Amino acid sequence: MKENKIDIYQIDLDKEKDKITNLPALIAYAHHAGSAIIKPTDKGRIKGNAVAAMYDQTDRQFRQLYEQMQTLIEQAKYLKSRVNASERIYRASISFQPVIGKVYYLYHKSNGKDILSMVSPEEWGKSFPYASFEAKVRLLSDHTWEVVTSANESYDY
Repeated sequence: MKENKIDIYQIDLDKEKDKITNLPALIAYAHHAGSAIIKPTDKGRIKGNAVAAMYDQTDRQFRQLYEQMQTLIEQAKYLKSRVNASERIYRASISFQPVIGKVYYLYHKSNGKDILSMVSPEEWGKSFPYASFEAKVRLLSDHTWEVVTSANESYDY
């Protein structure tokens, strides 16, 4: 009788033919004992991290927009105060031609009217002719007036 020799290595190869590859780096599991551990990804954690990053980024952008809006609001308030000051000054009595960039002084008369003068409150000395000093103003190139200083800081022109 002829004894058939069984090749153990051949049996293992036949059973696991689908687990053998020429490119072991591309298989979804470790191909030998020294390989790195391959774990399935936690899709929930990946999505959670992505959503958290998205909220962080959009919050930063919202804060940036808010800061830009605050700047625009401050600019609008400043412009409105210049318009209000300009309206009051142009209603006042002006007996000279104001020059752009020069500083003038707004006074309030005892009769309730305003007057624009080139003379500062300090220059009047003891003979101050008006009821009150209102503001030190400068004529800007767009013919609006900027309040440099105001006698009453809470007063909104």
